[in-house]
Amino acid sequence: MTAAVKLHRQVTRRRAARFLAEGPNLVEAALRRGLVIEVFATRTAMDRFGAALAGRPPDVPVHVVTERAAKALSDTVTPVGLVAVCEMPQTTLDEVLGAPKLVAVAVGISEPGNAGTLIRVADAMGADAVVLTANSVDPYNGKCLRASAGSIFSLPVIAHADAEAVVKSLRAAGLQVLATTLDGEVSLEDPDLQAGLPQPTAWLFGPEAHGLPAEVAAAATHRVHIPMAGNAESLNVASAAAICLYSSARAHHF
Repeated sequence: MTAAVKLHRQVTRRRAARFLAEGPNLVEAALRRGLVIEVFATRTAMDRFGAALAGRPPDVPVHVVTERAAKALSDTVTPVGLVAVCEMPQTTLDEVLGAPKLVAVAVGISEPGNAGTLIRVADAMGADAVVLTANSVDPYNGKCLRASAGSIFSLPVIAHADAEAVVKSLRAAGLQVLATTLDGEVSLEDPDLQAGLPQPTAWLFGPEAHGLPAEVAAAATHRVHIPMAGNAESLNVASAAAICLYSSARAHHF
């Protein structure tokens, strides 16, 4: 259990290529993906969630732990007493660039709730992958996992340090790259932009406070702004992602 507790630290997660999934929704989603190595549960949690664990592979042990131990494994205020140690999916950017139709790229998104919600939105809109780059939050941070509501197990989520290299790879793979900026020269409602959304597209989203780095935005195919009729100066990044990714999903599927 000591090794599992250390997975609260990002450096340990990276070295071990493992992370913690807490709560029945995340644990069940990780089990469906075949990522769970072992499970820690209190007796109370076993009584509540035992049915969800009953179908686990025979080589996935369940360790019954005390409430105190469960608290050490948790990063929430009120632990539910169910935590799984999981393997990180090993997917590279090159692997997802075979023939994607829609990719969401988070550039410098440090707030785990926003990053997790962006992953959830991307999953809901049928994206092929999410890329977190330029010092974005670790996607296997506990808060990010919870905000994703299990969607992190439904599509490839890739961490890549170099945002400009990511944009270059996306364009080389034949995707148009659309950067969301407050002063973008193209409106999301522009007829020509809308007409081009059925083609393979990657959307770039930056933090609300500073936006995308100028050099990253400049490397995109177009810089796009979302027209706003109200008085708000900007949108939360997850809200902007929902609007833009829905526009692409509508062009592809609806």
